[in-house]
Amino acid sequence: MDDSDLHNAFHDEAPMDDEGSILSVPGGLRGFTRKVTTTATHLVGPRSDGGSNNHYHSAMAEVHKQLKRPGVQRSMFSMAKTTPTDLVRSKFSTSEIQYRALSYLSDDMLQNIPEDDNTYSLFQGFQASFPELTEEGKKHRRRVSRGRKMIEETPSTPDSPHHLLKLKKERGSLMHELEMLGIRKNMASVEIREIDNKIANLSGMRRIILERLACLEQEEALLEHDIVDMEGRIDDAQLLVDEAESIAADTPTRDDDDDDDDLVTDQDVDEFMSKSVYEKLPPASNGPSRSKRHKVIRRKSMPILHEHFEPGTMIRQIKAHADTINSHDFDVPFGTMVTSGMDDMVKVWDLNAGRCIGTLEGHTASVRALQVEDNFVATGGVDATIRLWDLSKARYDPQGGQFGRDDEDEDGMAFENPDDQPVDPPEGSLADCHLFTLEAHMNEITALHFRGDVLVSGSADKTLRHWDLEKGRCVQTLDVMWAAAQASASMGSVEGQWRQTSRSSSGSADFVGALQVFDSALACGTADGMVRLWDLRSGQVHRSLVGHTGPVTCLQFDDVHLVTGSLDRSIRIWDLRTGSIFDAYAYDNPITSMMFDDRRIVCAAQEDVVKVYDKLESRQWEVGAGITEAEENKTPAIVERVRIKDGYMVEGRQDGIVGVWTC
Repeated sequence: MDDSDLHNAFHDEAPMDDEGSILSVPGGLRGFTRKVTTTATHLVGPRSDGGSNNHYHSAMAEVHKQLKRPGVQRSMFSMAKTTPTDLVRSKFSTSEIQYRALSYLSDDMLQNIPEDDNTYSLFQGFQASFPELTEEGKKHRRRVSRGRKMIEETPSTPDSPHHLLKLKKERGSLMHELEMLGIRKNMASVEIREIDNKIANLSGMRRIILERLACLEQEEALLEHDIVDMEGRIDDAQLLVDEAESIAADTPTRDDDDDDDDLVTDQDVDEFMSKSVYEKLPPASNGPSRSKRHKVIRRKSMPILHEHFEPGTMIRQIKAHADTINSHDFDVPFGTMVTSGMDDMVKVWDLNAGRCIGTLEGHTASVRALQVEDNFVATGGVDATIRLWDLSKARYDPQGGQFGRDDEDEDGMAFENPDDQPVDPPEGSLADCHLFTLEAHMNEITALHFRGDVLVSGSADKTLRHWDLEKGRCVQTLDVMWAAAQASASMGSVEGQWRQTSRSSSGSADFVGALQVFDSALACGTADGMVRLWDLRSGQVHRSLVGHTGPVTCLQFDDVHLVTGSLDRSIRIWDLRTGSIFDAYAYDNPITSMMFDDRRIVCAAQEDVVKVYDKLESRQWEVGAGITEAEENKTPAIVERVRIKDGYMVEGRQDGIVGVWTC
């Protein structure tokens, strides 16, 4: 049967009415359905003349490559519930058949679609994602707006219905635009919630990694402590070996064939070795030769945990003293800190654990100035003496064994509450740390600084003293009043030899407020507001920097700049190459302490916060308990002293609390 015969049979079986419809004859619908099925079968099945239906088979031949996949086969089997005839009843094209075969979703997958609270469909979201507010769109909106105004101005008449139609059309456009804006708002809100969830997850991961980093740095500190202890034991063993070799070299030689005498010689060597340890060691010299007697142990790695905290984060708070902090210093972040207070005590702290190592005993009055460098500490007190200490001799267990704690109580090492600090440090932990005492000043020590084997101290007796730490004695005395008189005479001044400042703070300022030494260069700030640069080789003032109108309380210099703070409520930055003022900053209160690192300048200005100046960003901001405790309606004490190294800041207050911050 060919196509013409099929066409004639179709019309014979389904007679039409007058209007040409096959549905008006009884049984016509049934016959029509039967013939449609016969036609579809003819299209799908083989032809009577031996040919084939290329339409369906060519389409399925293209899909055959994809049907080899197991997943696609399962999809096709589930789709085979319907006959192939149903696929071609609507005359699908080849691409449509391929698309439906490959993009078929099973009922299980459709049931497992995740729920979504979006009130818009996928097509609406796709439609709303198009940027409509282009320049052309904005022009179109302006034209529509002008047209709307013209329509409003033109009175509508019954004989112009197109005005009403136009208004309804514009209303529909505006409603559609409003709907799109609502969808965009919903999409933006969903994105914000997703970002918030991601940020929360990332914050949790960051907190976990920070805790891991803290544990690693704590293990690193313990390992370095063990390394220091092992190196000390190696040095002791090396001394034994060297002494044994020197004794063996002085022992007379014996004949090789005298075996009994050889045995006696070995016993003698052992006896002499034993004596060399306890009795034969050369007596200690009066000088503190650090290169021969004490090895400087530098940390082999630097802590980096504080670099990952947000600026202004409080790391720890310690109740260090019962009264005002006079001075404090530390070596490295999370390292060793030394504090002195008005309670006449000098304490050493482990910043990593937040606990007291011990007390440096020896001064008969409070300590006004101190410095920590490597394992060595220099302290200058009101008793006019300077004492040097070697902290490598401390008997201290970083794991807290000297406190009588179990290993399970390691979490108690870090005290966040100042009232939880141990009242008394372990006794005798720093008993062997004292090296020697320097005595030459006639009044209290108000400033000191040492670098290498050179130490310079300033006192209320109006002198600066240059000390040689190798020899342990004063090698030079610099009279500040004499230098001021010489400067006045060279300038032709017939008035007083000492320039009085306008902000002397009722005479309470120290005569020597601050100093720093580097090789033979010395910078000193005094109560007359002058900053003098000395040459220690000649003992003369090389240059005087004039600018402050109040006593200088702090200073620090690097290769190019010298930064000074004064009671005149200003910080000045000097250019050492020209001697001129490079920059200056004014504050509301007098400056009592200042320090800078590679990026920041921090200062204490008689407030409950520390003033921070970021040199890279050229901005000033504040950090301290005055900000964090303001929300709790607390009033922290005034900050007296501040120190910073590599963004790790430690500040001491008038109530004896020491705060550790990142900035």
